[in-house]
Amino acid sequence: MAVADEAVDWASGLDALVEQIAPRFRRIEARRRVRAYLRGLLAPVERKNGWQLAEHAGDRTPDAVQDFLARMRWDADQVRDDLRCYVIAQLGDADGVLVLDETGFIKKGSKSVGVQRQYSGTAGRIENCQIGVFLGYASRHGHALIDRALYLPELCICPSSVSARALYLPELWANDPVRRGAAGVPENTAFATKPRLGRQMLERAFAADVPCRWVTSDSVYGADYALRRCIEKSGRGYVLTVTSRQRLGFKTVADWLENVPGNGWQRLSAGDGAKGPRLYDWAYLPCDWLDAADGWCKGLLIRRKPAQPEAFTFYLTLSPDTVALSDLVRVAGTRWTIEACFEAAKGEVGLDQYEVRSWIGWHRHITLAMLAHAYLAALRRAAGGEKRRTRSHSRSAAAHRAGSASPAVASGLDPAA
Repeated sequence: MAVADEAVDWASGLDALVEQIAPRFRRIEARRRVRAYLRGLLAPVERKNGWQLAEHAGDRTPDAVQDFLARMRWDADQVRDDLRCYVIAQLGDADGVLVLDETGFIKKGSKSVGVQRQYSGTAGRIENCQIGVFLGYASRHGHALIDRALYLPELCICPSSVSARALYLPELWANDPVRRGAAGVPENTAFATKPRLGRQMLERAFAADVPCRWVTSDSVYGADYALRRCIEKSGRGYVLTVTSRQRLGFKTVADWLENVPGNGWQRLSAGDGAKGPRLYDWAYLPCDWLDAADGWCKGLLIRRKPAQPEAFTFYLTLSPDTVALSDLVRVAGTRWTIEACFEAAKGEVGLDQYEVRSWIGWHRHITLAMLAHAYLAALRRAAGGEKRRTRSHSRSAAAHRAGSASPAVASGLDPAA
């Protein structure tokens, strides 16, 4: 009976979420379709593609699913705004952290919007893929994705058999109106670098008053001056990864290692990982000579692996004058939450299992998959709170949030179950 009651609670929670976004869908058929689509993403369906989502909804063919993603009138950006509000209502905290990162979607062929041979950090090599830039939100209550942007490459990477001089050729996505038109790319969508896409998402979050105190990212975004200035103007701090070649003043950040005294390292945890605390040695060099607002200080945070004392990671930081090293380390460790989001969203709600090729189809599927993943994050928070109140489990709430959704959660949302 308890399991049945929990399934009812999960289903009613999904109904409430659908009611929240219902005004974005003018027609009743579209509202029914979005509910069925979310239920399919949350259900234990083997793959969340058009055929299996259609079968889960009771359709004989995927035509209705394809029509919902490609032709029905609704705005994915409006649903994205609702998603952001939902995440803040469920997980919001004044000490929240915004996390920028990208992930790859391996694809075949050349018709899918933005697809081409390019480096994918997900695969760790050059693949035929699409790249999505994402903004995550992390707090003590959990983590979820709140914004997304599809990267349209400007350059094409050719096979290794082509000479190095001809490695980069004019791209057919950013500059070819015929190809863009076939994929439905809006005419006013111009080429934007990944850092610029990240900056646009941060600006939307700041304009929406997302409760956060910090921003963190990898070196693709940390090296961008305009992005750092955007964060500075917002009144938030940052802990942004940069490469060892990043210049700080008149020398690279790697050359600043000589300024760290022998006793300047502290062993601290950057958060819990799959095998326990992620322990590293950390050093911090304040850069008082860099311009910063009153009460703020820029600096260089350095991470060293205990087992590999010659392996360093560098971070540019902006923080209040009174911030503790442990706080900077905590924010640096928060960057891994977005990787956990990617893994969970792909494994649980089919973030990467779409079969759409168009611009509008990509944004619609990705947005709804992010919404389904955020719903699971809210369920995990509620389940963790209930377990703490009843003291039926000794695991921490962080451990619950880090785990994958149990089959029971998904099956509780399945009408057949």
